[in-house]
Amino acid sequence: MSGAPITQFSQVPLRHRLGFAGTVLGMFMAILDIQIVSASLAEIQAGLSAGPDEASWIQTSYLIAEIVMIPLSGFLSRGLSTRVLFTLSSIGFTLSSLACAMATTLESMIVWRALQGFLGGAMIPICFAVSFTLFTGPKRIAVSVLISLTATMAPTIGPSFGGWLTDALSWPWLFLINVPIGLMVGTLVWCTLDIDRPDYALLRRFDWLGLLWMAIFLGTAEYVMEEGPRWGWLDDDNIAIFAAVCLASGLLFFWRTLTRHEPLIELRAFRNANFRNGCLLSMVVGVGLFGLVYVLPLFLARVRSYSSLEIGATLFITGATMFMTAPLAGRLARLLDLRLMLAMGFCGFAVSCFWIAELTYLSGFWEMAAPLALRGSSLIFMFMPVNQITFGTLSPAEIKNAAALYNLMRNLGGAFGLAAINSVLIWRGAVHRQHLAESLQWGRPHVQDWLDTVTQRVADLQAALPAEAAALRRLQVLQQREALVLSYNDVLLLMALLFVCVLPLILLVDKPRVPGGAGH
Repeated sequence: MSGAPITQFSQVPLRHRLGFAGTVLGMFMAILDIQIVSASLAEIQAGLSAGPDEASWIQTSYLIAEIVMIPLSGFLSRGLSTRVLFTLSSIGFTLSSLACAMATTLESMIVWRALQGFLGGAMIPICFAVSFTLFTGPKRIAVSVLISLTATMAPTIGPSFGGWLTDALSWPWLFLINVPIGLMVGTLVWCTLDIDRPDYALLRRFDWLGLLWMAIFLGTAEYVMEEGPRWGWLDDDNIAIFAAVCLASGLLFFWRTLTRHEPLIELRAFRNANFRNGCLLSMVVGVGLFGLVYVLPLFLARVRSYSSLEIGATLFITGATMFMTAPLAGRLARLLDLRLMLAMGFCGFAVSCFWIAELTYLSGFWEMAAPLALRGSSLIFMFMPVNQITFGTLSPAEIKNAAALYNLMRNLGGAFGLAAINSVLIWRGAVHRQHLAESLQWGRPHVQDWLDTVTQRVADLQAALPAEAAALRRLQVLQQREALVLSYNDVLLLMALLFVCVLPLILLVDKPRVPGGAGH
């Protein structure tokens, strides 16, 4: 970085402040696009003539590619400079978004979504690195609140915004909306964010073999986590092969990283206890950040048969609460020990999961409003202090690589969390269906009475139908619905327990010597 450390916001040149604002908006777009399609997969699936299982790859391909780019961004930003890499990332993200909107087949959509995630992935860690490079002292807390609000609100409002766009316009606008914003962000950053110089000699020593092992390792890991729950993990031959490839490529990648003089990813930041523990906490935050945004739309779509717009409207309360709570979080960060604030966030999130884990087939906006509001405020209370704690004791020279590792750990936490959620849904759904079937035996009077009543109603309405078969089918549908609701509640309870169990880890975190201050 050029110049001495900047200690006050007023000392940061206006062009750098504008450039930083551009990186925040770019990060928002990159994170938003993870979840913007989640409430509209049915519409995209219909538009591309794809099956329900195939349509999930529209989201998965983006995640896999983004996870590969995030750790690579630290090396590339040193080689190309922050300005050049961010501009290339933004423009590439924009062009691939346009290609996604024009896709006519599932195969082409998956390819363009992967490219979109890969190119856009660099914008996320760069934003973190720029904030911790430009701003120090108390002003860093205000900037951290802004980043925390952006990074947590983007996946939270993704389904809401995506559902509204699809309902008001059409699904291609989920991607077309990125085009003007991406061009503006790329131009703004190119013209303003001249904060470092490229090291082209570093690029000449680019470790292509290390990139290959890393891409295979992270890509196969994400594939196994995504597809494993659906196909019974290692019982499926393809999953077992990919798991073996993941293990082998992971060993080769870490061997290459630890033995090479200038590796693609610098792991020395993990020697810092705060950074190491902060990354572990960030993984858990990733589970909470992406977990509920995945579970609740599934519940609302499969159990309540909500449209994309209705799902978005129900979940919007979380984003609104986050926005209103952010100023309070910034104020408390200056007054409280950040570790205490982090513990408050974890406890609040656990309570919100316990609270909402009483879903019934009638649960909707009003039943979810209060716990979702608590979730929103808790996310800000977790995300902002964990950022400060993780980076607060690192030197400026370590920030770029550390930011890449930190964001990778959060995304991996989300990926692990989604895999675990899918596994629990499958496992507990089967258990609940079995238990419900045992309680619906012919010998139970209330079961026979219910069947007789429904059979008579069907016969009265449409005598041509086999009334008894229709009644049995109705009973089976109710059994599957209730088993699904109970399995969603189990997932929410397990998420709450995870956040309670991880609380002792906060005791291992050292308090930054100066809240929000420069690293040492």
